[in-house]
Amino acid sequence: MTTRQAKFDHLRAHPQVSVLVIGAGINGIGTFRDLALQGIDVLLVEKGDYCSGSSAASTRQAHGGLRYLEHGDFRLVRESLLERNRLVMNAPHAVEPMLTTIPIYKWFSGLLNAPLKFMGWLQKPNERGYLVVKLGMMLYDWFTRNNRVTPTHQMLSRSQALKRHPHLNPDIIGAATYYDCQMLQAERIGVELVLDAESESPNANALNYCSVVGGSGDSVQIKDELSGELYTVQPKVVINAGGAWIDFVNRSMQHPTHFIGGTKGSHIVVDHPELFKTLNGSVLYFENMDGRLGIFEPFGDKIIIGATDIRADNPDSVVCTDEEIDYFLKFSSHVLPGITVDRSQIVFHFCGVRPLPASDVEFVGLVSRDHSIRVVEPDDGVHFPVYSLIGGKWTTFRAFSEQVTDKALAFLGQSRKTSTENTAIGGGKGYPRTDAARDLWLKQVQSNTGINAERLQTLFHRYGTRAEAVAQFIVVDSDVPLRHLPTYSQREVMFLAANEAVIHLDDVILRRSLIGMMGLINGDVLAQLGEIVGSVSGWSDTQIQQEIERAADILQHKHGVPAERLVTRTNR
Repeated sequence: MTTRQAKFDHLRAHPQVSVLVIGAGINGIGTFRDLALQGIDVLLVEKGDYCSGSSAASTRQAHGGLRYLEHGDFRLVRESLLERNRLVMNAPHAVEPMLTTIPIYKWFSGLLNAPLKFMGWLQKPNERGYLVVKLGMMLYDWFTRNNRVTPTHQMLSRSQALKRHPHLNPDIIGAATYYDCQMLQAERIGVELVLDAESESPNANALNYCSVVGGSGDSVQIKDELSGELYTVQPKVVINAGGAWIDFVNRSMQHPTHFIGGTKGSHIVVDHPELFKTLNGSVLYFENMDGRLGIFEPFGDKIIIGATDIRADNPDSVVCTDEEIDYFLKFSSHVLPGITVDRSQIVFHFCGVRPLPASDVEFVGLVSRDHSIRVVEPDDGVHFPVYSLIGGKWTTFRAFSEQVTDKALAFLGQSRKTSTENTAIGGGKGYPRTDAARDLWLKQVQSNTGINAERLQTLFHRYGTRAEAVAQFIVVDSDVPLRHLPTYSQREVMFLAANEAVIHLDDVILRRSLIGMMGLINGDVLAQLGEIVGSVSGWSDTQIQQEIERAADILQHKHGVPAERLVTRTNR
């Protein structure tokens, strides 16, 4: 793996690059990977960590977008379902089918939503009735009839629904069940795509914690956020994948655009055994009394509750507010009146801004979730075109990236060499598809490494077939569990720090693992992680303490982890 400094040294000596991708959310990363596979020399820069912005704030679902049907976005639903299924096949270690239940309260409501939106007369969707949901379910199944990876839908009577979920609001007339998919470790998909791209092509380089500070003529100025050093890049074309920051990036390159009208989405993660039990392995996807859609999603042994949809102009300032938490607690009592959720059960919260197209629609839930490319042509100030990637979502990133890559290839006079439709991602490569194949794979890796069978199972669940590399790293030297988090080990964390472009301690806690999001972090875990990551990164004692304080500040102020929980209780 090329070191970070070696990448900067190469850039200093060779500033010319065919494509500069700005922004390493999932759309930028997907485009970077696709361009790399076509043999294009491409540089990806991200001012923070990979998938640390909007891409870290999703509901962690790969879904077809059932609600888009009532808006008439049939193309988007068809594409989303196809891409959802491809994700299951290409990243089976990170994406898996999950049952979803929709409580239904009326029979015929919502029938005119799609035609009214088409005519421009829909200001706010009506409640989705039984017939509308049934029609949506039928279309969902029909779109995937030739590429089915999940079971078809079922309609439940009131008694069947209440038997499956006893605490549901008894006012329902029935429910619908269908399958979408969950991305338990979404950020790892992004990181593995970056690693795949760099391993496949010597002409592909990615730099996290590297920001764009200006652009003029044939050059873009970037800054290493660690050293503060400035570098010049001379691209033939720039792809602005800045997400909610797209207009800010364009302004830095002398283009005063107004492409984005983002909306804030917040979620909370709760530790609530009773709620977890009543979900019974199913997502609850429902309509709140104000017309907005909400979700209860099993997440490991926790539950994600979300999401809000509020206009936001400055993506750097958004946090999950007390008002949003009140909103979640209120609708929880409406959907599940027999369950009480309170603040003491919240272990984590997160928030991000969806990079939606600018719109003056009053009800922001009606803004299209489709994706598009807006082109700023070269002018006297900047001599290269800029492609701004508007909208998009996790589920459709591959298709959007393909569209962007094809446009860049056409500009460069190049042709596509390979498709990414069936290209496995990271730990999805060589993934055993059956129980027998998985057992054989595990036995072979155990035989080759001597690692404990139970431990290998845990690694396989986290990393897919990449678990073999982790296991080989672990058994090279003595390995011990973390003192206060024994489901992780010292050398496992060392592997992440050494091999996955970790720059800061919070990269490990929030994006290379689920330690933070699952509420597993405390002061003692934080201190030991700081020591381990610091030993790999060559940090001094002072730097280790600074990284611990930085991570604690982020966990407390951005994710709601109480300060007292982040205090070290024992000697290191």
